[in-house]
Amino acid sequence: MALVVLAYYVELRSVLRNKPWLRKCQARCRHCGIFFLTHRRNAGREDLGCPFGCSREHRRRESTRRSVAYYREPEGKVKKQALNGQRRSRGRKASPGLGDRASPSLRRILAYLCVLVGLIEGRRVERWEVIGMLERTRRQHRMVRTRRLDQGVAWFNERPP
Repeated sequence: MALVVLAYYVELRSVLRNKPWLRKCQARCRHCGIFFLTHRRNAGREDLGCPFGCSREHRRRESTRRSVAYYREPEGKVKKQALNGQRRSRGRKASPGLGDRASPSLRRILAYLCVLVGLIEGRRVERWEVIGMLERTRRQHRMVRTRRLDQGVAWFNERPP
């Protein structure tokens, strides 16, 4: 890691040597202390995080801190119970607008999955049904690290027909 930072500093120094007007745009990360170049409007600020992950990590940490503080208050506890209740409710449809907000490539994949699932099930399948299936599959967590076939065999051994 130190070699990467050293190589970065060599490049930064060569840029600053060739373009001395960028020296005022040089800033130091308040988290890790590394030097980097920032936009001219941020020149002279000392509260910046580097673009190498410190800003993102700090933002994530602060977001978690705010969420924890909110959900410990009475109002937040009620909201969290409602959110957990929605998640547990059966028959919940996925939001039909997800496919509309998605990127063009994701929309093409969803359209293909509608066709594919429709062929398999022998009926017309809507986009919101496919999104719901994908969300249910994503939420399922396997408890053990075995192959699906081995799980099925173990289940039949525990509950013979």
